Amino acid sequence: MPSHIHSAQLIAQSIGQAFSVAYQEFLRANGINPEDLSQKEYSDIINTQEMYNDDLIHFSNSENCKELQLEKSKGEILGVVIVESGWGSILPTVILANMMNGGPAARSGKLSIGDQIMSINNTSLVGLPLATCQGIIKGLKNQVQVKMNIVSCPPVTTVLIKRPDLKYQLGFSVQNGIICSLMRGGIAERGGVRVGHRIIEINGQSVVATAHEKIVQALSNSVGEIHMKTMPAAMFRLLTGQETPMYI
Repeated sequence: MPSHIHSAQLIAQSIGQAFSVAYQEFLRANGINPEDLSQKEYSDIINTQEMYNDDLIHFSNSENCKELQLEKSKGEILGVVIVESGWGSILPTVILANMMNGGPAARSGKLSIGDQIMSINNTSLVGLPLATCQGIIKGLKNQVQVKMNIVSCPPVTTVLIKRPDLKYQLGFSVQNGIICSLMRGGIAERGGVRVGHRIIEINGQSVVATAHEKIVQALSNSVGEIHMKTMPAAMFRLLTGQETPMYI
């Protein structure tokens, strides 16, 4: 676990180094003259804001980190569905999105939807592609014991964006309720926004059945504290019955 935290700190440091170029490109792509809003002015706002729902703090809290031992029969699948945590996570890994009734994962009573899996049988999953992580889990079929390191997390991510004025760009884009791009180092990233997540609520109001245009309008016109709840889009589709779970 310490190596994961160290890697995350290096990633966090690189955010500041890459901010200048990313910010200038983001402004131009949105038709804004960078001279109208200086980098220093935006940076000053960023520097006054704490990282909300900081992964580093959550993941380094020993109460959230667990080492589990699961028992299963030889030839039995683990019985889980995993999805990506989403770009914007300081520690990118996979999330437990569903469990098969009666399967080893569900039988254990030790796992919950939303748990982030750090390693399986001492193989780290941090930073690995989803397909690779799925392959590692499929490879457990003939095992009778599985050791997992997880971080207990709720399935819904809470986001708090602090936007003092409309002139400050939020720094992310949305398509059909799904966050599809994110500016590194911006107020949205500091607020906990993650690419690939489905927006569930904005300021206490459900937007699950809200049209794309109204979601964009609500975000564009919001100032002050913007509260959102999100979850990985793939998990949302599973939980709402839009997709059939493929257990591994």
